[in-house]
Amino acid sequence: MSKQQTAENASLPTDPQVAVATEQAYDQLELLSEMGQDFASTRDLQASLLRAVRHISEYTDAEGGALFLLEGAGETLKCHACVGASEITGLTMPSDKGIVGRCVQGNVAEIVRDVQNDPGFHSAVDEETGFTTRSILCAPLSVKDEHIGAIELINKRGGDGLFTNEDLTLLQAMSASAALAILNARMAEALVEQERLARELELAAEIQRSLLPTPKDADFPVSGVNMPARTVSGDFFDFFELDDGRICFNLGDVSGKGMNAALLMAKTASLFRCLGKTLDQPGRLLARINEEICETATRGMFVTMVGGIYNPRTGIVRIANAGHEPPLFHDRDGEFTALEAEAPPLGIMPDLADNGGIPEAELLLDGGILYIFTDGVTEGYIGDGQELTVDGLKALLVENADKPVDDRLNAVVGRINSGDRQLRDDLTMLAVNDSNRIEAPRRRRGAKSANEEKGDGETLISLSIPSLPDRLKLIRTVVSQVAQVRECSEEVTRDLVIAVDEALQNVIRHAYGGSPDGVIDITIRRAGNLLIVLIRDYAETIDVAKVKPRDLNDIRPGGLGTHFMRETMDEVEFLISPDGGGNLLRMTKQIS
Repeated sequence: MSKQQTAENASLPTDPQVAVATEQAYDQLELLSEMGQDFASTRDLQASLLRAVRHISEYTDAEGGALFLLEGAGETLKCHACVGASEITGLTMPSDKGIVGRCVQGNVAEIVRDVQNDPGFHSAVDEETGFTTRSILCAPLSVKDEHIGAIELINKRGGDGLFTNEDLTLLQAMSASAALAILNARMAEALVEQERLARELELAAEIQRSLLPTPKDADFPVSGVNMPARTVSGDFFDFFELDDGRICFNLGDVSGKGMNAALLMAKTASLFRCLGKTLDQPGRLLARINEEICETATRGMFVTMVGGIYNPRTGIVRIANAGHEPPLFHDRDGEFTALEAEAPPLGIMPDLADNGGIPEAELLLDGGILYIFTDGVTEGYIGDGQELTVDGLKALLVENADKPVDDRLNAVVGRINSGDRQLRDDLTMLAVNDSNRIEAPRRRRGAKSANEEKGDGETLISLSIPSLPDRLKLIRTVVSQVAQVRECSEEVTRDLVIAVDEALQNVIRHAYGGSPDGVIDITIRRAGNLLIVLIRDYAETIDVAKVKPRDLNDIRPGGLGTHFMRETMDEVEFLISPDGGGNLLRMTKQIS
């Protein structure tokens, strides 16, 4: 016998009982190692748990085994793996019932050699499966103070049919290994889920960014900025040009946070862009969007929104406000005017359209700027828990008034999003800038108009109106009052009112073709004993040679406006319009 063989034999126990115990220990260690490698190498935890229960059951010579995990906030135990004659995978039971429940609640392993005499035995399983349980070996699955579940073995084969303390020790070791593997798998699964959610949120944020309008040139009259407080935003804004050159715009804020708000934001923004190309009345457009949101929005969610149309040729804005923060109009004189909401948020009242729709407001910007923003701006923190507020926003806009509009918006957002502070809410602003409107007739300084070049005396009144028929009553009253102040006779006053009314009707019907988006400038001057009326439009320039009164013998409706003007006024003529196109009508009346 070699020295090596002698040494190896010397290392083995010579007592047969000790040798058996040692061999069992080696077998147990091998089983633990095999289970540990299985748990570490597999991605299928469910299959590994089933193999572990099978290995333990075979090693302890049990008729069956099951692995239970806590679910439903720890109130339920569910069988996730089962071997043996009785199949109970998927079985659920209260976590405080039965021997396995007692084991989990007390976090203590135990042997029950005669279950029929154990008051904690839950016989419902036997009654349901037809299996007869005689003895049970149970060990909890736990890591430190975190309870996960338990492994239960049933009915040891052979001998007296009773489990031993060695079986219990082995099961405890197996349970500890399985519990650690389950906990690690859950943590890994949670990390994978977090990664998946992060990728989905980033994808959602990318989709949201794609819904925002493409930045335009610096001289484009509408611009905006959006800064989410989180990965995705519940705020949105958009603007796009219509076929006739007008610009449709909106800004909104969805209630709540997270993915639900982001989805409703995407839907609302898409509806506005789609429907806004055919519905050119902001009130009707928002009412239509409200119908869609009320049908499909999650209960309790709503959208505050401002929608409008800006005419860059006339400087007129028409807006509708559904429960949103009042936009601020900053006029050329530096004054701010708040435009209050006149309707509730979208998604609350399905019958907004039946109640007359959402009211619209019409505003002549006249070189001013309209600012629309979400409450994340006015309620944003600017330091030490202090909110910006509406007054603070006004001060910032005035402070940066010498900068381009885009820089003003960024200055406001930068004031709130400064330092390491977490944004309280999404920041979104939109500006409709009329100050860059090229050669806007109402804003020109120093350029002489046609009537000024003719030396047409002092101005009595000058105003602009949209091309809407319902404004004519107001103008008739204004003209009458001006004539009476200048002590004109009733006859002269009547003639002035008729002539101006007929001229305005011609502009509305023919020059603007009935469109409500035109602008008409009316100026009344006095030069000595003459009253001069100047009516200016910005429609397509007409051929003056074709403007002739119709023969009175031609009896048919309409077409007598020019005749009335020439009959009631001393002089009616079209002048060459100032730069900017359109038409300029000059009428005079002697007032001795």
